[in-house]
Amino acid sequence: MKEFWQFISLTDANVRNVVLGVMLLSATSAVVGCFAFLRKRSLVGDAVAHAVLPGICLAFMITLTKNPLVLLLGASLSGLASIYSIDLITKNSKLKADAAVAIVLSVFFGLGLVLLSHIQHSGNASQSGLDKFLFGKAASLTLDDIYSFASVAIIMLIVVLLFYKEFKILCFDSKYAHTLGLPVSVLEMLLSLLTVLAVVIGIQAVGVVLMAAMLITPAVVGRSFTNNLTSMIFIAAFSAIISSLAGTYVSFIESSMPTGPWIVFFMSMIAFLAFMFAPKKGILSKYIKQLQNKAKIREENLLKIFYNLGEKEGNFTQSRTVNELSMAKNYNFTNIYSLLFSLRRHGYIEKNGNAYTLTKAGYQKGKRVTKAHRLWESYLSEHLLIPADHVHHNADAVEHLISPELEQEIRNSLTNPNLDPHQTKIPK
Repeated sequence: MKEFWQFISLTDANVRNVVLGVMLLSATSAVVGCFAFLRKRSLVGDAVAHAVLPGICLAFMITLTKNPLVLLLGASLSGLASIYSIDLITKNSKLKADAAVAIVLSVFFGLGLVLLSHIQHSGNASQSGLDKFLFGKAASLTLDDIYSFASVAIIMLIVVLLFYKEFKILCFDSKYAHTLGLPVSVLEMLLSLLTVLAVVIGIQAVGVVLMAAMLITPAVVGRSFTNNLTSMIFIAAFSAIISSLAGTYVSFIESSMPTGPWIVFFMSMIAFLAFMFAPKKGILSKYIKQLQNKAKIREENLLKIFYNLGEKEGNFTQSRTVNELSMAKNYNFTNIYSLLFSLRRHGYIEKNGNAYTLTKAGYQKGKRVTKAHRLWESYLSEHLLIPADHVHHNADAVEHLISPELEQEIRNSLTNPNLDPHQTKIPK
């Protein structure tokens, strides 16, 4: 507990530098990563992350200094060259984008490893620490590094704010952006530059190997929770900050633990939880929705049985026993009792001793499902020319999906039919 309070108080200058640095880097990467993700260019971020290594090495070999701004410039030029190379390959060959990304990633990263190996064997004492760009070394962040990264991050965020509307249109419909007269090629290049800068300022924390995860994973988390771009960006940045704090804390309490990989680990855990438990798009919520839909279909089928029996006998208020309902439809007793209980709870039926009677709401519901079924059978028979003895199964599946508006359109297209293909009356 003492270590926890020491960590969150940020009294130690080194801890403060690392915490502020990784929060800044991860949040900025998350914001830019949202646009890369929506443009379906997630792999490009991975290619850029690996392609900046030769730029860093060349910048050091030319200047013989590890000045952050110099290395950032070299990395940026190398990253832009990789994006240009990917576009050049895809436009002038039959290779798909994923193949182009794989080629560029391999070539640039291989060149970077060769240059890094050459530097390490050159005997230059100032080369110490360059290898940290491979896997990151957040603990080595200094105040000068933070000032440099903060300057770049602020510029990036200002650009995003200034061109937010244009970027939004470009991400969701580039053809519409072109129709509006927007400079699509310029905007794409600007987004590519932002992606490169995000990667460049992030590799100091997590390295080139893990940077793609930090760029895209927060965007995936944001997309799991919302369809709104602004909300997605805030959720992505927040999840990135939380994972950064968690990863830094693990590194703080156990000095042998690397900060960057732990940041990515916690980010992955957040993404996993989002996949599982997001309110609308999570696996669990989808599974629950499927169960609810199946239950709804079974209930409507049982109400349709009530209605059909009442229609056959000319008495919709007649009470029905479980045996009578089971014989009309092949239900086992366990299922039918649970369905009857659910229908009572929703007010569609009432229990009279050992029998059940439709309520007014249940009658209307059963009538609507029956009407949708017979209208769809008529539509299939009249417009698709499907024989009458082949339409029942399809109508059983579709009847639960027909809305009142669609029902009216079907009826209008059939010129208000009175009988279905089986010569059974269609309810009004």
